[in-house]
Amino acid sequence: MKKILLLAALVVFGITSSKAQETSKKIKATAAKTAKVNGAGMVFESETIDYGTIAHNADGRREFVFRNNGNKPLIITNAVGSCGCTVPTFPKEPIAPGAKAVINVKYATDRVGQFSKTVTVTSNAEGQTTKVLTIKGNVLPN
Repeated sequence: MKKILLLAALVVFGITSSKAQETSKKIKATAAKTAKVNGAGMVFESETIDYGTIAHNADGRREFVFRNNGNKPLIITNAVGSCGCTVPTFPKEPIAPGAKAVINVKYATDRVGQFSKTVTVTSNAEGQTTKVLTIKGNVLPN
């Protein structure tokens, strides 16, 4: 009985240790991708949103999540869609260093067919005062 309990404890310990190492590797990889910049910075979790295939008049709201990876506040001065069917909204207040924020985008899903549109974001981000984000997908007919 003692051998079975000891074996079970070792298995649990081994699994826990291996998972902790995997998590540590993921954290280091993420930190490497979001290197700090001197000034304001803007790093997006994803620069493209794929709506996939969606129904006609479905909810066209999506969000681009980003982080200020700089050491100064990030100020977004504008966000513009490539046409009237793509309407972005952005934070008006400065985003503190290390903080996350969201740019919301609403696509008019009353337009049938494939689409690929852009949102151009203007900010004080060091080295990239403009950033182009992409949305794409396919709206099914009624």
